[in-house]
Amino acid sequence: MDFAWTAEHEAFRTKVRDFLAAHLPQDWPGASGNFDAGGYYTTDFARDFCPKLAAAGLLVPHWPKEYGGQGADAWHHWILNEEMFEAGEPRSYQYMSVNWAGPALIKFGTEAQKAEHLPRIAEGKLFYCQGFSEPNAGSDLASLRTSAKLENGRYRINGQKIWTSAASFADYCIVLARTGEGRKAITVLILPMDRPGIQVNVIKGFQGARAFHEVFFDEVEAGPEDILGEVGTGWDVVQAVMHNERVGAPRYTLTIRGLEEAVALLQAQGRFSDSAVRTRAARARVACEAARLQAYQIIDGRVKGLPPTAATSTTRYSMVMADKMVADFLGDYLGDELIRNVSPAMSAAYRRTGSTGVASGTAEVQLNLIARNMLGLPKE
Repeated sequence: MDFAWTAEHEAFRTKVRDFLAAHLPQDWPGASGNFDAGGYYTTDFARDFCPKLAAAGLLVPHWPKEYGGQGADAWHHWILNEEMFEAGEPRSYQYMSVNWAGPALIKFGTEAQKAEHLPRIAEGKLFYCQGFSEPNAGSDLASLRTSAKLENGRYRINGQKIWTSAASFADYCIVLARTGEGRKAITVLILPMDRPGIQVNVIKGFQGARAFHEVFFDEVEAGPEDILGEVGTGWDVVQAVMHNERVGAPRYTLTIRGLEEAVALLQAQGRFSDSAVRTRAARARVACEAARLQAYQIIDGRVKGLPPTAATSTTRYSMVMADKMVADFLGDYLGDELIRNVSPAMSAAYRRTGSTGVASGTAEVQLNLIARNMLGLPKE
């Protein structure tokens, strides 16, 4: 892997930065890293911002041209993600739409589904949420109980999802439901959030006022036209989605910012001369750099057209550990400052650890996947 950026990639990064400088207001809350996970304070802003981003060719540059993209390589996509996260993610949860909902539709959708969804995603006009986790089926999705029963050519969906990000303002939900008795008899459906029988409740907590939700499905009607892929092939869709999601958000950009502000504060306080403090900071920074380089390795494979591998799990785990090391450093040396919110970027880096090790598959699940798929170890 060549670590040097090409002139084309450098020019693209400059283009993204120039766009952000021109379109983000001076009082943009995300610029300080001070955003909440329920919309980064900016969901309403994103509905206006994303169409402008799309018009500039900066929303889905990595998509094929026939679906509204520019056919750019995965490096362009990752550079875009890095710059957006560095700026506080003004796309809000639109990144879920362009990073995995759209690609899943491109790969598994019917022509009618592509025509209905992809142009509007590419124009920045749709938000999606992911209805996977359930109260008793978080890490073990095969245990899910939400059912889609076929009756007279239509499906009746009943069940509950939990920890669903963006549900209160999403236009569609990609729902994982059971269509048979076997553990793998799973099907994926795309449902509009205003369909009768869908109820959304906000879960208020540490991550922000609208961070997570529970979603109830009560006799929700769906048809064959709502199924993504084939009936009973939901695991194929899930695997594609999870590979994208595990290495889809360069959170290390914000984690590094929180660490850098912590170091600057400790230096100003005269506390950074302590060798123990410097060592802890250095180890945390190295962990962030390791996560970044592992992510680059995954992107390099995508550019070369290689199939996804278990390395997505090692990269995801590295990102979790980097977040944890920085959060532990912040808590140990700057706990009072975190409480007083002296630095929003520091506080955000600390808060994120509440969900980083759980979202997109828990850290423990990633270790199990590494053990089984990379090391060949038995399940028991």
